[in-house]
Formats: sequence, C-alpha cells, structure tokens
Amino acid sequence: MTKGEDRLNPESMTTLVEQITKLRSKSVEVILVTSGAVAAGRHVLKNTREGRGIPFKQVLAATGQARLMHAYEQLFDCHKVPVAQALLSRRDLTERLGYLNVRNTLTSLMELGVIPIVNENDVVAVDELSGEIFGDNDNLSAMVANLVDADLLVMLGQVEGLFTADPHLDPNAKLVSVVNQFDGEIEAMAGGSWSNSGQGGMVTKLEAARLATASGVDVVVASGLESDVLFRLTMMEKIGTFFPATGSKVESRKRWMLSGLSTKGRIVVDEGAVRVLKDEKKSLLPAGVILVEGSFSRGDIVAIRDLNGNQIAVGITNYGSDDLDKIKGHQSKEVEKMLGYQLGEEVVHRNNMVSLKS
Repeated sequence: MTKGEDRLNPESMTTLVEQITKLRSKSVEVILVTSGAVAAGRHVLKNTREGRGIPFKQVLAATGQARLMHAYEQLFDCHKVPVAQALLSRRDLTERLGYLNVRNTLTSLMELGVIPIVNENDVVAVDELSGEIFGDNDNLSAMVANLVDADLLVMLGQVEGLFTADPHLDPNAKLVSVVNQFDGEIEAMAGGSWSNSGQGGMVTKLEAARLATASGVDVVVASGLESDVLFRLTMMEKIGTFFPATGSKVESRKRWMLSGLSTKGRIVVDEGAVRVLKDEKKSLLPAGVILVEGSFSRGDIVAIRDLNGNQIAVGITNYGSDDLDKIKGHQSKEVEKMLGYQLGEEVVHRNNMVSLKS
C-alpha cells in the first residue's frame, strides 16, 4: 500500500481498511493480500531505490514487514476487527499437505471473524532458486483465491482496468469492460508493465486473472483510487475490467494442480492431442507427445503445452521424463516392449488432468 511511493501511504491504507470492515459488517469474508513491506523498510532505513542485490531486499522486507503489520493492526483496531499475518512462499504450498494446512488456517481465521493479511515471505524467498517465489502480489492473490475457493478476486492498482493501449501514452486508449477469453489481442493490450512501482503490472494481472478464472473465480481489475470500490463491486456495479470465471468450481485436488505451484516439467503435444484434450476431454497418450522438457518422476504434476507454447492443461503424469522421452510419439501398445514394463496406456489420464480454457 504505497500508492507508487517508497513509503506506506496512510490515506490509502485507511480507505482500504474502512471498505473491508464495511464488507465484514455485511458478513462478507475478506482476505487482504498486500504489498508494502520492502517500501516501508526502505523508508525506515532511508534507502534509495538503488538495490544491493537480493540479500538487501530481504533486509528491507524484514524491517518493513513489522511496520506494515503494525499499521494495519492499528487501523483495524479502530474498528475492533482482529487481524492475522500470513507470510507465504511457494515452498509452503508445493506439497499437498502444506497446501491443505495453509487453506485450513485461512478458512479457520475467517470463520473466527479474523481478517487474514497475506504477503509473500520476501525474507526467505530467493529469486535465484527456481520456483521459490510468487514474483508479485497479483499472482500471489490468484494463488490465494484458488486456495480458498473464493467467489471474487479484486486486484486494485493505479489504473482503472485493462485498456486497449497504455493510457499513460495513448489518449485514445479505451477501457475494456469485460474480458471473456484470453487471446493474443487481449495480451497485446497489456503491453508493458504500465507501472513503475512494485513488480506487478497489467501483464501480471492478466496472468493472475487467467489462473483465478480457470479455477472458477470471478476477477475484477480496478483502480484503488475509486471511491468505495470494494463495496460497490459486491453490489454488482460495473467498475474496471471484469473477467468472468471460465471454469466451474473444481475440487481441492484439481485446484492444487491448477495453481502450478508443484509443476515439475512440461510436455509439448501435437495439434491432434490438443484437439483431443480440449474438445473431446480425453486422456493424453504417448503418440501425441512431441517434446519432454525438464526432469520429473511418475506422479509429478506437469504442464501440457501446444506447439506455440500455450499451456492447455496440467496433470499428474504416469511416466517420468526419461521414460516419456523414449516412448513419445509411439503407440500405447508399443510401450511395454520399449521399456520392459507399462505403467498405463495414458501419459496423463483425464481424471488426473485439469484443462485451461482460452
């Protein structure tokens, strides 16, 4: 909550807290995913934007996190609303048990009337470790929405929503009120970051919206400067850009797979396999596999992509990467002869797969 500055913005935080407490009084359950720890730390230590690498960013986060939570505690205390801090990293959610533990904690807090305040654990997250970080609060918020089976995800920023072009550069840019599918035209509209503060921008908001909508969560991207925006959105007022859910509510195990938190590798498939997976909802067979990327074992979660690199599904593989590399492009009846054993006719069975709608 910095409003684009290198310090916490009390006015923005106060307004946000007032809106959340208003929703809570209407029996709406709310989880707040917030930024601001690094900026708060930078202000406390009177440090400029020039970075000194990941360790110093973690120092800033450690210093600022206490300041951030203290500010929220004071603001919510004015409304007699209890809050709880939840610092998350990808490692916390990678294993199924960790995923369920975090889910149970967040839902239990809400049942007790506590507002969970979620942020990425920048103090322990390391960029150089692959898969260690969420990278921005937009994707983190989508993961949390996926985790707790939320009805609505609202991503607030300094821009009113998705525009046909960067509104800072193009005076003719128009707000897109509804996005029903994620295609090349929509992605092109996001262009660059549209933001100089933090790590997120319109591109990351689209990525987060695609994940959340695929797991059955409606998404709105709107301006945090809009008056009473959260309450008005719950009253179905049209503000910002609305992304309706592209998939129905899916059960917890499939949401976990869909989150991509535990994806170990990638399988590239041919056009025929894409058609079978998307239109016919069938299993993936070895014959449709063209390329195996990354190292994974039987039972791991893999991303399934088309020849253009678009992810079309995720699923639990019956074959490790080494075995799959040997049998790719071959008929299922040839597998036992090639490997000396068969672990199933399918590479990924349809019951262990979740499709991503475009």
